[in-house]
Amino acid sequence: MRTPSTASTDVASAGIQWLDPAAKEANLMKLMASLSLATYPEANTPKIASNAVAVAKHIGATLHAAAINVDIPDVSNALSSYLLDLPNKIREAEATSRKFGKNLLETVAKEALQGEVSLTTQELAAPPALIGDTAAAQGRYFDVCLVGWASDNQTARMTAEAIVFGSGRPTLLLPDTKEIGALDHIVIAWDGSRVAARAVADAQPFLERASMITVVTVTDEKPLPGQDIGERLAQGLRMRGLAAEAASIQAGRRSIATALQEHALEIGGKLLVMGGYGHSRVRDFVLGGATEGILSDLRLPVLLSH
Repeated sequence: MRTPSTASTDVASAGIQWLDPAAKEANLMKLMASLSLATYPEANTPKIASNAVAVAKHIGATLHAAAINVDIPDVSNALSSYLLDLPNKIREAEATSRKFGKNLLETVAKEALQGEVSLTTQELAAPPALIGDTAAAQGRYFDVCLVGWASDNQTARMTAEAIVFGSGRPTLLLPDTKEIGALDHIVIAWDGSRVAARAVADAQPFLERASMITVVTVTDEKPLPGQDIGERLAQGLRMRGLAAEAASIQAGRRSIATALQEHALEIGGKLLVMGGYGHSRVRDFVLGGATEGILSDLRLPVLLSH
């Protein structure tokens, strides 16, 4: 059994352990997954630990877990310090954040040990407004980013959105309240676009391990670049030795995100792969309808690629 190791919390080291030449050879092209853990004001639930470890084990990846603790600037003055006791409240908030982060990292380490997944860990600190940016910057050094999602956790949604559009890496959104199970049936949301093609390429580690792939095209949402585009992609996947089929659906009065997720669940899909649509407007992202719907109402694991 490979024992997970906990790296130093020194930000400069980034929790990375240097390997000897033999270890480097053994780990040639080994995938590396990054898990960003929210701690303030709402923390991820411990369920993210088992789900993230399960994903890392599924794709044969090393897992790097980073707890992003809050570092609140002290902007108090003499009057606010006297009336509101701001310095003490800041210290309490930061201490609570660090406690959540420590507990989450310990839970991840326990799950990694049981799952025989190689692990490194790290604690980062960031002002409240830069938590998402910090997570996104962290993710750029890895092959895939993992992040927990819960309907009542705005911190998790903000972090996920920042990673999707700021990391440059595919981001896997994981439900924070239930076990994800085996990711053996993958559903691809396909519209023939550049973003969708990028998502399919980024999903390769998952596609290679799938027992079934279903390419789903929504036919009544927008003009498509041609007929049978889903079958064309499915055929290409079959030529690569993968089990794939195509299906066309109509959204009707449902949102595109609801239609895709409902169909995926109806056919036994365990992972939805789709492009993340959005563009920057003075650093504020204007999200595409499907992306907005996924980030607002996640019903199964979704791999978003921008």
